[in-house]
Amino acid sequence: MSQNIKDITNIRDIKITDLSANPAPLGLMGFGMTTVLLNIHNAGFYPMNAMILSMGIFYGGLAQVIAGLEEWKKGNTFGATAFTSFGFFWLSLVGIVLIPKSPDYAGLATESLPFAAYLFMWGVFTLFMFIGTLKGSRALSVVFLTLTILFFLLAAGNYLGSAGILKIAGYEGILTGLSAIYTALGQVLNEAYGKKVVPL
Repeated sequence: MSQNIKDITNIRDIKITDLSANPAPLGLMGFGMTTVLLNIHNAGFYPMNAMILSMGIFYGGLAQVIAGLEEWKKGNTFGATAFTSFGFFWLSLVGIVLIPKSPDYAGLATESLPFAAYLFMWGVFTLFMFIGTLKGSRALSVVFLTLTILFFLLAAGNYLGSAGILKIAGYEGILTGLSAIYTALGQVLNEAYGKKVVPL
């Protein structure tokens, strides 16, 4: 009996080391690349197309959800909430574009006011997430700050029906996506070289 108690005590002293990879670069790249490509459209360079929608489903959507679930396994509440939420943002955005194209839902096309409300709520969410980044890296704070601005610009552009604001949002969105790509690649390169190669 005393031996069993001793074994249990020894088991409690065992520390498990997490050797799994950092999922944040995957989530940031999925977000960043998809955001750049969508906002090149918003800036007026090409129309909405299958490339954007596919990126929204698979890289912006599914890859971020996977990254969020991996962050959850690591005990990172912020990363789990951010990546899972923005992954489902991309999936819902694709749904908003595609569902009205179905014959059964043709009358459900999103008008400017509901879509502005949708974007505004994502802006509010992102603003609070930005506050959560202030204790982390500057690069991550830039991603969330520029994304907050992007959502509010898109909300204003849709609410006011302003093509000018939406075009400004497109350029600002390209900056947002590039900041996420920079942060992701910085994390990858710093880990690969075992030192700070890219300042974050």
